[in-house]
Amino acid sequence: METLFQITVVVNNYDEAIAWYQKNLSFQLVEDTVLTPQKRWVVMQPSGGGCQILLAKAATPLQQNFIGNQTGGRVAFFLHTNRLQNLLVQLQNNGVTIVRPPTVEPYGTVFVLADLYGNLWDVIEPTAANPS
Repeated sequence: METLFQITVVVNNYDEAIAWYQKNLSFQLVEDTVLTPQKRWVVMQPSGGGCQILLAKAATPLQQNFIGNQTGGRVAFFLHTNRLQNLLVQLQNNGVTIVRPPTVEPYGTVFVLADLYGNLWDVIEPTAANPS
């Protein structure tokens, strides 16, 4: 059996990314290990568990081109929540860009946000019939 364990999010600055994910999405810092003076191993995880994100600081001009646009403008990440309305208010109060307001879909209620670099996230509160 295989499971998806970690994905990489290319960032401009480790500390600003850590702060943003903690403040806005309540992610927990799992690991922050200095590897070299320029490189750290920074892992964060949603408070409810699941796939972790590795915050990778762009090290080259090519990598910098992809900060905030890792999927060519498509939604890059999908976050399930059981508190969609409260999270939406929290994000709005923190000035987070809500790209698309909540809509009710067959699989649940969903809205789209842009993270601090512009990556798009679907935030989904699944219906009882579609818990995962």
